[in-house]
Amino acid sequence: MKLLGVFAVVPVLCAAFQDLGSKYGGMDWLTRAYTFGPLMLAPVGFLIVFIMYRELTFNSPRGTYLNQTIRVVCYLYLFLTAIALLYSWLAAISMLICLSILVAGPILKKRAAA
Repeated sequence: MKLLGVFAVVPVLCAAFQDLGSKYGGMDWLTRAYTFGPLMLAPVGFLIVFIMYRELTFNSPRGTYLNQTIRVVCYLYLFLTAIALLYSWLAAISMLICLSILVAGPILKKRAAA
């Protein structure tokens, strides 16, 4: 859960720092790439967590929370990467990763139950 939290929170903190630093701090070197780079890389981290802990996620009662958390974060980042798609076409890869996690989750859960 800590690894998932890091992947979810760091891009949001980068966005907040970029917004505050460029408006009030006079830091012109903070570009939008500073925000959208981690935002587009976060779903790759979600995919790594999803693959590494897939057995824990679908076979144990404790893993249900991890599965629900990954799904909620993927929905959030699906929306955020749709916004990042206006900045860079590379965000389409992040959107596809989020969609694949959201589609593969129920399929793997059915297989684990059988």
